[in-house]
Amino acid sequence: MSDIPLGVLDLVPIASGSTAADALRNSIDLAQQTESFGYARYWFAEHHLNPGVAGTSPAVVLALTAAATSTIRLGSGAVQLGHRTALSTVEEFGLIDALHPGRFDLGLGRSGGRPPGEKATAPTTLPVIDGRAPNGLLIPPRFSFERLLGSPRVALQRRLLLLPNAESQDYAEQIDDILALLAGTYRSPEGAEAHVVPGEGADVELWILGSSGGQSAEVAGARGLRFAANYHVSPATVLEAVEGYRSFFRPSEVLDKPYVSVSADVVVAEDDTTARELATGYGLWVRSIRTAEGAIEFPTPEEARARAWSDEDRELVQDRVDTQFVGSPSRVADQLEQLQEATGADELLITTITHDHADRVRSYELLAEEWQRR
Repeated sequence: MSDIPLGVLDLVPIASGSTAADALRNSIDLAQQTESFGYARYWFAEHHLNPGVAGTSPAVVLALTAAATSTIRLGSGAVQLGHRTALSTVEEFGLIDALHPGRFDLGLGRSGGRPPGEKATAPTTLPVIDGRAPNGLLIPPRFSFERLLGSPRVALQRRLLLLPNAESQDYAEQIDDILALLAGTYRSPEGAEAHVVPGEGADVELWILGSSGGQSAEVAGARGLRFAANYHVSPATVLEAVEGYRSFFRPSEVLDKPYVSVSADVVVAEDDTTARELATGYGLWVRSIRTAEGAIEFPTPEEARARAWSDEDRELVQDRVDTQFVGSPSRVADQLEQLQEATGADELLITTITHDHADRVRSYELLAEEWQRR
């Protein structure tokens, strides 16, 4: 499987008992380490108002990381366009591309200040029987985000991210504006030109990130752009996301055929027992996200075991826990091969969180070694 590149998705997690500064230093170190392990990409996510996540501004962290690495591609997974303009996005990535040309992936997402709501999508035509894809990949029941989207914290985030009385631009229009600004072809309805310096002509690779076969998949496919689907956040909808993207795809100057990356949550150790121990805090961490309190500092196994769990708690996180790939290098590599086969992914994006930084680095190292042997 070494012909399927592996990348890294980093939320810049803060471990319990540590600081945001520690998390940032750890992430830069992890980028350096995974570069030496042979990973193809290193992406930073964007999240806000989370006590346990320090990745609030991908462009800023990318600039810091670019100065500390030399060959690995760096990118956003994803810039949240719901509270940004096309111009500010192109300017930010134009600035970092000016000093580190040709190394950046501009991954774009719909969230961040955007009001809740996604147009309904048709279910996948790929058969899912008893919660399994044809090759056995687990496809759990769909999780409802209504409770999360309707929470006071999410409303507060939207209010703080947006200027007073501002409304998010239509996503498809915003993508078109970004493409035009990068290409130097932007014209206002009145015919005025806009030329971004730096930014116009920036050698960035554009990606659209999406969790379903809805607008993000349609925008990516119709414009012939690369698409990143996430099994790690929404495993129930990963098949419809990649199928929707491919159904909408039209060849472009960038791509002549669809190109897909799929993410997975992974913890690898020398043996299954050790890996399960390292992953103990994952369920509690996911629970904090899905109760809308915001991602907590990632707990130690002992802290996680001390938590009293209700049936409601377990139901809240079951799909994420069941679809996390945890175990020895061979076990996890087998599961990743299954994910790649089921989705037809051209690349896989690996996100790993453990309490101890050394365990996180080792997880990526063990996986890379196993992947290269296949």
